[in-house]
Amino acid sequence: MKKRIALSMIMSVLLILLPVIANAHPGRTDSSGGHTCRTNCAKWGLKNGEYHYHNGGGSKPAPAATKKPAVKATTKPTAKPTSKPAATPAPAAIALPKKQAAGTLQVYFLDVGQGDSTLIRTPANQYILIDGGNNDQGKNVVKYLNALGVKTLDAMVATHPDADHIGGLDDVLKAVDVKSVYAPKVSHTTQTYKDFLTAVKNEGRTIKAVSKGVKIPLSGVDATFLGPVNSYGDDLNNWSAVLKVSYRSKSFLFTGDAEKASENDMLADGKSLKADVLKVGHHGSSSSTSKPFLDAVKPSYAVISVGKNNYGHPTSGVLSRLKSANASVLRTDQKGTITAISDGNKITFTTTKGAGK
Repeated sequence: MKKRIALSMIMSVLLILLPVIANAHPGRTDSSGGHTCRTNCAKWGLKNGEYHYHNGGGSKPAPAATKKPAVKATTKPTAKPTSKPAATPAPAAIALPKKQAAGTLQVYFLDVGQGDSTLIRTPANQYILIDGGNNDQGKNVVKYLNALGVKTLDAMVATHPDADHIGGLDDVLKAVDVKSVYAPKVSHTTQTYKDFLTAVKNEGRTIKAVSKGVKIPLSGVDATFLGPVNSYGDDLNNWSAVLKVSYRSKSFLFTGDAEKASENDMLADGKSLKADVLKVGHHGSSSSTSKPFLDAVKPSYAVISVGKNNYGHPTSGVLSRLKSANASVLRTDQKGTITAISDGNKITFTTTKGAGK
């Protein structure tokens, strides 16, 4: 009897407390041991929607729902794409100069961007290449030579070891036969210069040292080096091979990157610097084309081999001096490859961009 009375009392207490328990802890606990409060939350010191535990662990934000992996579509598209993916643009093709008729002196100031490269064709069909632009221009120089029908170079001149002058010469040495290579007696430690030397060696050639008075043997044309006059230590620009080419009454002066020290030495040496066409030194840098030098050359035309650069080439000072000297200026960045044609009595120009002078 006593057991029945006790059991009855326990059941009565549970029946009384069950609604309270239900209100305090509505909903089932999840695998983390807690749940979100939905009813009578304030009564138990909770906020509506607050996630909490029953084991004294307090409350915290509800666990983030696990994202279901995206299901890939199993059906094939019903329509084909309306356009093809954009193709990678091809490199811009270089504008090739027109090959001129034989029997004249032709000078091609090749457009090699920020650098120098000039091809000379004599009336007797001998070819001289002065410099070859930067490393990335070597293949373009070869294209120019191929377009102009050059299979053999009678002479190659590396004015000085700077990369924007000799960088492409190794490509040229590999592509065409080169009879003679001329360069000033100065070396450099760059890989570009080493590549040039290696290419010369591989072609079975040796370098003929350039200094004032050295001549390139040509038929009917005089090609004499006016510089370097002296030694210039590690000042590579002033070591530049400066070549004067004369045909009958007309002449051209190619100065590489020669700067004022070299210009002053050439002035002091006393050789005639007069030329109808001046290849402006060092891409029009203020370090070159001094007024005394310009006064001695007295050019009718000044060609600047230059491309996009951060050096300010050509400088306003050089352009102003050329204007004061009444020299007509032609620039490869504006005109592309510039071709000068001379019969020995006059000089005419044609260019690959815009009108010639």
